[in-house]
Amino acid sequence: MNLLDVSGLTTAFMTGRGEVNAIEDVSFSLKEGEILGIVGESGSGKSVTALTIMDLLPKPPARVAAGEVTFNGERLTGLSDRQMQQVRGPGISMIFQEPMTSLNPVFSIGDQIMETIAAHERLSQADLRRRAITMLDKVGIPSASRRLDDYPHQMSGGQRQRVMIAMALACNPKLLIADEPTTALDVTIQAQILDLLMDLRDEFGMGVIIITHNMGVIAETADRVLVMYAGRVIEEAPVATIFDRPMHPYTRGLLECVPSLTEDKPRLVAIPGTLPEPARRPPGCRFGPRCAHALPSCAAAIPPLETLEPAHAAACFRAKELAPA
Repeated sequence: MNLLDVSGLTTAFMTGRGEVNAIEDVSFSLKEGEILGIVGESGSGKSVTALTIMDLLPKPPARVAAGEVTFNGERLTGLSDRQMQQVRGPGISMIFQEPMTSLNPVFSIGDQIMETIAAHERLSQADLRRRAITMLDKVGIPSASRRLDDYPHQMSGGQRQRVMIAMALACNPKLLIADEPTTALDVTIQAQILDLLMDLRDEFGMGVIIITHNMGVIAETADRVLVMYAGRVIEEAPVATIFDRPMHPYTRGLLECVPSLTEDKPRLVAIPGTLPEPARRPPGCRFGPRCAHALPSCAAAIPPLETLEPAHAAACFRAKELAPA
């Protein structure tokens, strides 16, 4: 049995232009202990997918228009707020973007970690404090017992990110969602954070979803990759397959934007144009207006996500024809 199943998920927002779908027909699964990377440009629907799974989007204006989420055999779609509060923490936990804005500046980091634990477990104040110190130790904060009473502004960016990880893991979740866990960190600290996530995955045996636009992070951590564009999944494959034989032109475009240490490229290839606004998405293939290989027929219908090779699916009418050898 899969740890997480997302099937046909569509999330809509009510706007001044009417109801607009932020994500459409998103489907994927995750096994226990597996790391799934979700990659794509800003605005492709990665974070909305995660927040829909966690049921953290404000309602209204957001609503789940179609599909369902099943976690550990339990259907989450349609649960009440109180029921979802029992799932968040010991079931599914999330590391949010930008730790400086996600952490409350007027409470110490210890208070914030202890609040997370106290929401799910009845422990004395002394036990809560000991548990918080243990979590800070696990994520590599030096002198944890002393730093527990520090405020977010007294810590570096890397330390704040470690505190966010400690909060997310405080209740031993079965699934961890990390939304851009290395944003705004220098390369050395990024590597430390990624190593920490891998070590904690092995220690706790949890499934992990890493959301990022950084293909290097995907290559370093993920077992399987989901590529999203304009609210839809356009390719899914094991990580080595994505890098060796990308089938969708958008995925190839993302990879060509990454500098190579082995190839001498006079200049990087950029994807022309910009991501369409959700309310102004083109007909047919969403990537069609930016695709150098698009045909007139690509605007006639949205290409379905089809399995074209073992464990490799792509949503492109010309995927097999254009795929590298």
